[in-house]
Order: sequence, then C-alpha cells, then structure tokens
Amino acid sequence: MDRFIATTPFFSAAHRALAERVAEFAERQIAARASGDESDVDSALRGYVRLLAENDLLKFAVATPDESFDLRAFCIIREILSYSSSLADLAFVMQGLGTYVISRAATEHVRDFWLGRARNGQAIAAFALTEPDAGSDVAALKTTALREGDAYIINGRKRFISNAGVADFYTVFARTGTREDGRTEISAFVVSARMSGFAVAERTEMIAPHPIGEIEFKDCRVPAEDMIGQQGDGLRLALQTLDTFRASVGAAACGMARRALDESLLYAKSRKQFGKLLIEHQLILEKLADMATELDAARLLVYRAAYLKDAGAEHSTREASEAKLFATEAAGRIVDQAVQIHGGTGLVRGSAVERLYREVRALRIYEGTSEIQKLVIANQLLKE
Repeated sequence: MDRFIATTPFFSAAHRALAERVAEFAERQIAARASGDESDVDSALRGYVRLLAENDLLKFAVATPDESFDLRAFCIIREILSYSSSLADLAFVMQGLGTYVISRAATEHVRDFWLGRARNGQAIAAFALTEPDAGSDVAALKTTALREGDAYIINGRKRFISNAGVADFYTVFARTGTREDGRTEISAFVVSARMSGFAVAERTEMIAPHPIGEIEFKDCRVPAEDMIGQQGDGLRLALQTLDTFRASVGAAACGMARRALDESLLYAKSRKQFGKLLIEHQLILEKLADMATELDAARLLVYRAAYLKDAGAEHSTREASEAKLFATEAAGRIVDQAVQIHGGTGLVRGSAVERLYREVRALRIYEGTSEIQKLVIANQLLKE
C-alpha cells in the first residue's frame, strides 16, 4: 500500500482498496506495455482503452448521470497510471473529459448511447474546445454552428485535440450566436467521427507520444437533438468540466514525479562516483530531500482539492487551481533533478527519466496554463 494513501485522512477504505488494486494492475499489465508506447501511438492507446475496460476501471472515468463524480478515485487512478505510462493515463482521462458534459446535460437517449459505449471501451472519446486562435481565451473561438431546420451546420477548425483521428466521437464547442450583452454565445454538441463534413485535418507531432491533431468541420450537419444542454450553455459546461478535472492534472504530475524520485533513489544506490555511492554524497541527498518534500506537498494539495469536491464543498475552484499549479510545476522540478542525478544516463533516449522529462512538460500548459491558474487563484482570493 502506498504510504501516503494509507496514512492521510482524505481517503475511505474503498479508495485505499482501489489504490491497491490499480497499483497491482498497472505493475502487471501497464508497465510491460509502456516501452512500446512510441512505436504505434494509436494502436497503443486503443489497447489501453480496451485494457481499462476489461479491468472495470472506465466506470471511474465516465460519470454516471445524476450521481456525484468520485474525483478522489479518478485522481488515484491517474496518478498510478502516469507512474508507468502517460499514454495509459491519457486513455483513461479522455474517456472522462470527453463524456463529462454529455453525462451532465445531453438528452437521455444521446447520453445513454455514448456513455455506455465509452464505459465499456467500445467508443473512444475526445474533447474539442481549443482552436488555432482560441486557447486560454475560450470566448474567442471561431467555429460556428448555425441552425438549419432540425439540425446545426458546423464549420470551423479545432487544434491540439487529444485523440484526434482515434476518437469515435467528439464533444465540440461552437458559436451559435451573440448574447444580449454582446458576448459570444457558445453551445456544445456531440459529433460522431463518421458524420459527413467531419475530417481529421492533420496529426501533430509532439515531444512525447500523444495522439493529437487538428480536426475540421465543413458543413457538418449535426442533428439538433445532439446539442448538449440548451443553446448557449456551452461555455458554462466547458468551464464546469475543466474545473472538475483540473486537480487530476496535478495527480498525473504526482505520478510522474513519484516515478522520477523512485528511479533516482535506485540509481543513487547503485552508481559510484569518487569511490562511493551517489547516495553517500550530501549534494545528492539534498536533491532527494527536496524532491520528496515537493512531492508530498503536491499530493496534499491535489487530494485536498479532490476531497473538497467530493465532499460537496460550495467552492473548491481555488484549491483545484492551486493543486494543478503547484503539482505540475513541482513535477517539472523533480523530473529535472532526476535527470541531473542520472547525469549522462538521464539523457539517453528511452531511459525512464528521459521519457519523463519530455512527458511532464505539457502538464503546465494543457487544461489551463500555470499563468491562468495564478489568475484564477488571485481572482478567487478577491472574492473571498
């Protein structure tokens, strides 16, 4: 049992049992596959989705309508998966991110159709919000959805969409008009990858293995019943989703940081320099102490935020942003120190810490940059 989960008060007995089961599953079935993540990313991701479904783990990612979402369980699984494979973590989180809006606001038959398939691994989900000219500034998106009879005609382009080209359906956000106050009216839709007018425009090569790219809509006719919620609900639903999942990005960061610390401890106990083990050099001990302390602090912030959300706290936005900000920044520092401890070995392509060094960087950008998190935290302070 992970000592942190066993000794801190944020977890129930069920959470501790889940952590033990997922850790065993990841060690037995994920770790062995991780070395092949970069050879065929699409195939590897599909394999992870199937594996997660077979082990009944996607039920913790795909929210159940009219039931509270267990964010602590979600964070536990993300942390454990990211320890072994960031691609396995992506397979898990995207099933949740791509379906959360559907679970909360879609019509019953649309909701049941897609949620059931996502939960059993028959359909892969995606979340299509970001555009070439609209990243952190969600209100600036240009993709349009215009009503025409019993359908909406979608035109536009989305960028940096995880699972682009792999997903079977996308939760898409588009402009449907202008509000009375002059601001953009944004609505949400579920769009099947098989719909006429939908296309994957290009795939994007990233510094770490990741199925990601740009998708395009050219007169894509989406039935009006596939709108999620009411017209104009899109921005609220998008922000609600990001607010719910934000702390879990910190959990993934903690998983990577834990792996970096463990790899550093193992290396320092076996590598000799100047006639003694690295673990006997005080400067190495200092690095390990800093890494362990930052990791503990990050995990405390992440699971505090998740606990508050699960407990039904009226407000937990600041706590979620603090968790995401600190954990992702701390993980970057911890992985960097791990590379330093490994020296030249840490720069060898394919080594654990080299892989982590590439993978951890994106966490400070996606689902709200560190700079955006600071603005959120400050604005929440002003409201309190």
